[in-house]
Amino acid sequence: MIDLYSLTLEQLADLLQSWSEPRFRAKQIWAWLYDKRVTSLDAMSNLPKSLRNRLQAETTLGSLTIEAEQTSEDGTVKRLYRLADGQLIESVLMEYDDERRTACISTQAGCAMGCVFCATGQMGFSRHLTSAEIFEQALFFARDLEARGDRLSNVVFMGMGEPFHNYDASLDAVRRLMNDLGIGARHITVSTVGLVPMIRRFAEEGLQVKLAVSLHAATDAERDALLPVNRRYPLSDLIQACRDYVETSGRRMTFEWTLIQGENDTPEQAHALGGLLKGLKCHVNVIPLNPTGGYHGGPSASGRIEAFIAILGEYNVPATVRIRRGIDIAAGCGQLKSDVIKRQKIKVLATESTEDAE
Repeated sequence: MIDLYSLTLEQLADLLQSWSEPRFRAKQIWAWLYDKRVTSLDAMSNLPKSLRNRLQAETTLGSLTIEAEQTSEDGTVKRLYRLADGQLIESVLMEYDDERRTACISTQAGCAMGCVFCATGQMGFSRHLTSAEIFEQALFFARDLEARGDRLSNVVFMGMGEPFHNYDASLDAVRRLMNDLGIGARHITVSTVGLVPMIRRFAEEGLQVKLAVSLHAATDAERDALLPVNRRYPLSDLIQACRDYVETSGRRMTFEWTLIQGENDTPEQAHALGGLLKGLKCHVNVIPLNPTGGYHGGPSASGRIEAFIAILGEYNVPATVRIRRGIDIAAGCGQLKSDVIKRQKIKVLATESTEDAE
């Protein structure tokens, strides 16, 4: 089956021509896909019934199917999608009081970076997603929002996987978000754990897309323990690449800092971070840890968070606490997948035990 969302307009026209259909039909279908964002091929009412029947038989509207969905008390929606080959990925829709509607999407099934406090990092890497699989996660949320008179306003590449490890597909998805969904570049954020060559490449793209770097520690010894990638790209190389990025792009960048009680929320780490970022056009997003079963640490207490931010202020490094969304539904990346896999294993074991007893 051909996923219509995986085709460019030219590829769609070529497909229709191979079916002996006029090429202008491609623009009609394109409008149904991206302007009207229909959920059914039957809704394409200006197409001949014979063409709609063939589309039904040989194409699909997307390659993702919902395996599980949870809705938080704060309105956050988390989805677990099953891909065509059986892989599972997660996406989250966060709704804010200021009318922002933000989709957090995945770029890989699993992750090879091995960050110790991340549920996705704990499960390992399975494969890269295609640009269509990345894009469709945002498209499906946009489609759902539009159906109730709302719109998707922001997209962050902060779900499962490392976007810069899957650079070409991620950047293609970014361009599709801008061109096909109408999401402004400044409303798209790509996050990386610090792949220095890709940061430098990204700086040359000429995009107004935001860049966020997951930092989490301000000394190599601390960062080596939390993010194994630091052994390859130490802080001196990473921060220089970030400074060069800001100079090349003219954009302010963001550093993500997950605060872990008693580990990286100390005054010593705050002073080290302030010294590291002093003079750099940036902002620090401070995020209390979202606990996972595979990591012993816990989120910082509010007093420690305030003290950490105050110390950064001494270095003129702006920082704010990012509101955690969907805590009651395990909205941190990888957590729903881990829960579903765990339940499936328990079910299999229970079935095997029953069969053995018989």
